[in-house]
Amino acid sequence: MNSANNYTIRPAAPDDAPQLAALVRALERFDHLREEPLPEAIARIQAALAGGDERSIHVATSEAGGLVGYVAVHWLPYLILRGPEGFVSELFIAPAARGRGIGSRLLATAVAQARARGRSRLGLLNNRRRESYERGFYAQHGWQERGDMANFVLYLE
Repeated sequence: MNSANNYTIRPAAPDDAPQLAALVRALERFDHLREEPLPEAIARIQAALAGGDERSIHVATSEAGGLVGYVAVHWLPYLILRGPEGFVSELFIAPAARGRGIGSRLLATAVAQARARGRSRLGLLNNRRRESYERGFYAQHGWQERGDMANFVLYLE
């Protein structure tokens, strides 16, 4: 079994869009992504990768160059905190590459970026039915689940 050391973590580049599109289309629970035509998915992802300084996307690639995971972080201003917040909006690993420490390395990259940017905290959402929640992935990395907050969503599509 390959260890996390056999993978490279680096900033995502526009050329990564086809592999990122393939990865997100392969993720469970996201059937709507498989319905999107592949050229549209690639164009959408390329646009996100060119999004500027308000977000960071890092990818994990194998020694052979295949993309096996990514993390996306949005950098949000807050007036009620001593410093802005980072929000880990996505962290996904290809099913065949899970359990090798790649997610831990991607999460550590997000934390290091937040510290380098002077952020006061990082936040994220984790579906309680996802395997990562059930095995306590984020808790094992020192993240605390906030019991006093409710997560509300207004779907606009």
